[in-house]
Formats: sequence, C-alpha cells, structure tokens
Amino acid sequence: MAESADTSASAASSGDGSSPLAASGPSNLRVDFYIVEDPSSSARLKLACKLAEKAYLASQKVLVWHTDATELRDFDDMLWTFNDGSFVPHEALPANGSPAGETPVYLSAGVALSANVDIIINLAPDLPPGLSQTVRVVEIIDGDDTRRRAGRARFKAYRELGVQPASHNIRAD
Repeated sequence: MAESADTSASAASSGDGSSPLAASGPSNLRVDFYIVEDPSSSARLKLACKLAEKAYLASQKVLVWHTDATELRDFDDMLWTFNDGSFVPHEALPANGSPAGETPVYLSAGVALSANVDIIINLAPDLPPGLSQTVRVVEIIDGDDTRRRAGRARFKAYRELGVQPASHNIRAD
C-alpha cells in the first residue's frame, strides 16, 4: 500500500445510536476514505482485510459493516486467505448486536452494533449505523463507477454531518 493504514484510535464514547452522531459528535469522529483504482470488488475486499488485520494487531475492536450478505461471506473467506501467515480472529456479530466476547473483528450484514468499537470498516453503499459508537470509520472505494458514486455521496453526507473526511490514494501491490 502506498499510504499508511493508520489505525490509531482511542476508545469510542458511548451512545445510543439513535442518530448517526448521537453522542460522539462530529468533532470526535475520524473518517478515512481509501481509494483504489482497480474496479474489482476483490481489490476493495483485500484492502479491507489488510486494514482489519492492522487494527487487530494494534489491539483494536473492529466492525466490518456491509449490507450485501454474499459479499460479506466472500470477505469472511478472504480473511482466511488474503495473506500467507495472517490470522485475523473474526466472527459474525450476534443477532442482538452485542459482541459476545473478546473477538477483535466482527462482521455484520444487517445487525446494528449495540456496543462501542474502535473502527467501523464500511463496505456498504450507505453510511453505517452506530457512528456514535466509534471514533473512526474507514471507507474503501474502488474503481467501479457505481461504488465510486456511492462513495462520493457518503463523503458528502459525512461533510454535512460536520466531519471532514480524509482521502488516501492506494496504489496496487
């Protein structure tokens, strides 16, 4: 990767999640857009794997949010195979939205988070729920036109919430 995938975030403030930034407020939320030129979904998912691994190695709690259950299963499979020798402990977020134990990375395709995490990796086309329960959101945009348009809309939505997202262009490996 050309850019550092910095995962330094502090513990998230508590909130009920009733509005996107209910408790933490815009000043506490950091949003990073990682832009890859490759239009394939696999390039985006591989970068998400790398970022999840980096967060795990930094002892951070992560939620990977997606609304496409099939692509989230592909991501789940990819976490086991994206890099020889890598191990990223992960599991599906329980139906009640509350992480059950010490698993560092949770995956969700529709269950909203009911606990704080350090980072939300958003793979969905819309803003993720639970922004008040994190201090950092990672958005990954690839070269696919539809996903680019959705990413631009999310970038604008964050700005309308008072958050100034950062952009990072990532070169292919």
